[in-house]
Amino acid sequence: MEGKLIVFSSPSGAGKTTIVRRLLQKILNLEFSISACTRAIRPGEQDGRDYYFLSTKEFEEKIKNNEFIEWEEVYKGSYYGTLKSEAERIWQKGSHVIFDIDVKGAINIKKKYADRALTIFIKAPSLKAIEERLKGRETEDKKSLAERLERAKFELSCEDQFDKVILNDDLEKAVQEALDAVNGFIN
Repeated sequence: MEGKLIVFSSPSGAGKTTIVRRLLQKILNLEFSISACTRAIRPGEQDGRDYYFLSTKEFEEKIKNNEFIEWEEVYKGSYYGTLKSEAERIWQKGSHVIFDIDVKGAINIKKKYADRALTIFIKAPSLKAIEERLKGRETEDKKSLAERLERAKFELSCEDQFDKVILNDDLEKAVQEALDAVNGFIN
């Protein structure tokens, strides 16, 4: 069996992480891809479980050595990406890789892996719904909320570049639609 890549992307607050968690509980041969990043480790996080925490120098060295499936410099000196070794680790176990990443990363994976990758865009009912969900988390100040909403507008403009778009206006329905799409792709 050749391992496949299932990529979920959406604006913050659209529900992709919740949907991915549900799929991981329901489909046994899926494993979550742990991203690499250069940001500082937060309290309660663990290297190799939440992220692979790298220095900027280490990350840039891995870029030079072509060790990433996809990567992005989100802010100056702040990198996030997916190591090829992470996908290989999961494929060697006989599982498929599931991602919860940004739109640019998803599009890059699709370009690189074509028919071996399924890209799914999770869409909230509206920009207002995204704003309400983000406010409900109570993790955003006014500035970061405005930045996330501005980014959401860009991300929503990319939905036509995905294999499947799922409207998340009813979580159980969205989970079932994602489950059907993923099972159809890997079986």
